[in-house]
Amino acid sequence: MTRDEKVRIAKALERLRVDIIEAGFPAASPGDFEGVKAVAEAVKDSTVCGLARAVEKDIDRAAEAIKPAARGRIHTFIATSPIHMQHKLRMTPEQVLERAVWAVKRARQYTDDVEFSAEDAVRSDMDFLCRCSRPRSPPAPAPSMCRIPSATACRTSGASVSRP
Repeated sequence: MTRDEKVRIAKALERLRVDIIEAGFPAASPGDFEGVKAVAEAVKDSTVCGLARAVEKDIDRAAEAIKPAARGRIHTFIATSPIHMQHKLRMTPEQVLERAVWAVKRARQYTDDVEFSAEDAVRSDMDFLCRCSRPRSPPAPAPSMCRIPSATACRTSGASVSRP
């Protein structure tokens, strides 16, 4: 979507009284950054959210893009399924947990409204997923909102089944 298309759609969503508009992934491209920033400047009544991987440059870029918003949110995410931790991230569960906590803390430096998602959550160990989404060890802040998404699988009867 172009910058102007994002703004036009965001204004329509705002007129519909949508409370949170996730406007894009500012670190993905200069165009997406400009689109999110333009939405943040144009929208007054809805919260404007920028998506960020649990890495410093993404979180900082999202923060910069939503800075003009009347109400801004950073949505940070990291993969929590064993297959993604091992093969995509090449991280141990403890490293992923540390990164998730770090990402929420980093985002909180810019806004009190932080959303956390566990990528490929459905294939994650449920105890580990709970530890990532609601860390108990102080001073680990809990996110304002936690999502349990799955773009690649669905879970039935305790087993993961890949979607076609």
